[in-house]
Amino acid sequence: MPKRWSQVEELYHSAAALQPEERDAFLQQACVGDQALRQEVESLLAHEQQAEGFIESPAAEVAAGLMADGEQHSLVGREVGHYRIVSLLGEGGMSVVYKAEDTRLHRFVALKFLPGEMAHDAAALERFRREAEAASALNHPNICTVHDIGEQDGEHFIAMEFMEGKTLKRAIEGKPLPLEQVLDLGIQIADGLDAAHAKDIIHRDIKPSNIFVTERGHAKILDFGLAKLGPQQRRSPVETESVTGPGMVMGTAEYMSPEQALGEKVDARTDLFSFGAVLYEMATGQVAFGGNIPGVILDAILNKGPTPPARLNPDLPPRLVRIINQALEKDRERRYQTASQLRADLQRLKRDSDSGQISAWQEIFRAGVRLNWPRSAALAAGRIGLAVLLVLGAWFAALRTRGPAIDSLAVLPFVNTSADASTDYLSDGITESVINNLSQLPSLRVMARGTVFRYKGKENDPLKIGRDLHVRSVLSGRLAHRDNVVVVQAELIDVGNGSRLWGGQYSRKMADVFALQEDLSSEISEKLRLRLTGEEKQRLTKRYTENAEAYQLYLKGRYFWNKGSEDGAKKGIECFQQAIEKDPNYAPAYAGMAEAYNQLAAFAWLPPHEVVPKAKAAALKALEIDEQVADAHAALGYASIIYDYDWPAAKKHYERALALSPSSPQWSYSLYYSTLGLSNEALAEDKHALSLDPLSLLTNFRMGRDLYMARRFDEAIEQFKKMLEMDPNAPLAHYQLGLAYAEKGMFREALSELEKYAALSRRTPLSLAFMGNVLARSGERTRALQLLAELKEASKQRYVFPISFARIYVGLGDKEQAFAWLEKGYEERAAPLFYLKVDPIWDPLRSDPRFNDLLRRIGLYP
Repeated sequence: MPKRWSQVEELYHSAAALQPEERDAFLQQACVGDQALRQEVESLLAHEQQAEGFIESPAAEVAAGLMADGEQHSLVGREVGHYRIVSLLGEGGMSVVYKAEDTRLHRFVALKFLPGEMAHDAAALERFRREAEAASALNHPNICTVHDIGEQDGEHFIAMEFMEGKTLKRAIEGKPLPLEQVLDLGIQIADGLDAAHAKDIIHRDIKPSNIFVTERGHAKILDFGLAKLGPQQRRSPVETESVTGPGMVMGTAEYMSPEQALGEKVDARTDLFSFGAVLYEMATGQVAFGGNIPGVILDAILNKGPTPPARLNPDLPPRLVRIINQALEKDRERRYQTASQLRADLQRLKRDSDSGQISAWQEIFRAGVRLNWPRSAALAAGRIGLAVLLVLGAWFAALRTRGPAIDSLAVLPFVNTSADASTDYLSDGITESVINNLSQLPSLRVMARGTVFRYKGKENDPLKIGRDLHVRSVLSGRLAHRDNVVVVQAELIDVGNGSRLWGGQYSRKMADVFALQEDLSSEISEKLRLRLTGEEKQRLTKRYTENAEAYQLYLKGRYFWNKGSEDGAKKGIECFQQAIEKDPNYAPAYAGMAEAYNQLAAFAWLPPHEVVPKAKAAALKALEIDEQVADAHAALGYASIIYDYDWPAAKKHYERALALSPSSPQWSYSLYYSTLGLSNEALAEDKHALSLDPLSLLTNFRMGRDLYMARRFDEAIEQFKKMLEMDPNAPLAHYQLGLAYAEKGMFREALSELEKYAALSRRTPLSLAFMGNVLARSGERTRALQLLAELKEASKQRYVFPISFARIYVGLGDKEQAFAWLEKGYEERAAPLFYLKVDPIWDPLRSDPRFNDLLRRIGLYP
């Protein structure tokens, strides 16, 4: 049955693409000796009616041998489930589509039914279910949304998003689309394919009739009936073998990839070939691989190239021709490897097209046309001009890149010269984005945000900063935001000789601030003489959203989150949420939300059980959209330690974050090692982080904290004193210095530091707990009990870690109460229980079997 169905499906698609008067000859030749096969195909063709204004249904939902001749009885006026059917949208051999009203949500939907006897065929129903299951696994603005699948009185239906417009096939109608529309729709289609491939779903039937263009110009990918579902989507291995097994030729002949035509195993690159054929048709108005019978078409796909696109449409930019040709590479290893790569090239071309940058050879060619040169002469002039420009470009590039690469950089905070200080988020955000982009390059050491932002708001000498930070180059700049236009002036300086490597000015509308950052990052990498791989170049200019409003909200979220306060974290979450509402597929916004939720848990601003699950959900959503978001991996690594007590998962996520962003100070990796008692490894991570972020108080604190946990108290004391030289009012330095003094028995010095911490932090529960512990250990039991009472009173007003009570009780020598509060902390998964194995404060409990049992339950017992 599957093999027979495959034959019917292939012939149906091929015949449907022909003019009615050509079909008879085609079927006579294609079905020689198999009259039943011809009748089955003709039965489908007899039912074929184009679903004008909504959808063209393919043969993907039907099994051969059960083609009904009868008319589908009309359902108009009936209620199916909670849908009231309003009108018929379209009817074809494969399905009937109605417009219906959802009586619960009061919205219009499209209901797609299997016609006639097909509604009772198991194979057809499996295809129908498969289409719904594949599409419903995807939530993307460029994929037709499936709301529901159901059955009533034998009527099987799919409830889909109702759209008004027409298929891309009808939009083309034998004529090339305008370049702007080709690029706009192409970017959207590529984005939809990227989302499907990320879910391990390969469409296998990308063609103009399976792409819908709404009246507002939005592209929607339709019909996943032929989709190949990967392991994460597949219900069972048997399902895939029986429905779309190896060796079966699936798809529509004109748009098949070579591997599809040969019945070979397919992957995401198959869709990219088909998409290349769609781009070709959009750009030229003609199919890339034509023919009157499938054999001729498949031979062209396997052995021949299409007519050069520029011959059919001389106005095409050469870069678009290159994109189409790379997508149509017959060897899939030479083809685009991911939809995101193809999308990025289209986006760059669109950016240059929108800004009026036209390639030099096109200008020469058009000049020849204006001078009435023959077409061949104009083309020749264009090619000669291009060759000259390439030679000159190579010569200048050689001059520019002479000398060794510059391997280290500090990006100073851009100075906001706007009158409005509320736009600081923009200057800070662009600075941070450039740092993050360049940090992905393994050959470049980039100073981290925490260090360079210590210079914000100060008059600084870039050369001195570069020498102090031991980097070979410094980027400084100014930003102004006026009348919805962003102007950036930037300068790159060689610290070694003080020379100006590069300077430039960029002016962009807010809606195109992405291009500004891409230009900055690309220009800097070039002037640093870095040799980048193709993948590194793509990562450098990768866009996570095309929505300028979403991006601005994301920058605001980072701006507030970086303040390191409770209000900042909460405002950051609000901004990230608003960014996600603008673009539900904005992965970094989900990652930012995850980091902010983790921050609320880490400082006991909210109970961990309320916020860490939200952090994990946001981080997982970010990785579902884009697995390469380093911040999302780091957030999951942190949550794995403080909440899940899952150290293998933490290690996996931190290693992935470090691989994706090697120049970022992955400080949390030291947390992983430190909690396990691997102090040498933890301190090695801290040293690496400090080489990238030497002036960051937080990075310096983590080094001191890990020295303390390693019981190297003298070195810890020196580290915290160094912090206080950088900032005498650093609260973290005072409290951890006090604890280090206490472990050396220097209680007077310890209490002095802890009292400073309490004053600076406005007597947080954490400060009360540490002071109570040290007071009890120093013999001042009465004062310790007073702080315990104050802590209990504070817990009525806000969340307090249970471990804070345990700290005072262990100092008082009350083991029963200490264990009771530790157990409560375990039940609440309250940070920082993960330091139980190494923190010296718990030494009085280590001989008790209950302590080892607790260590075992949180995965820390040897």
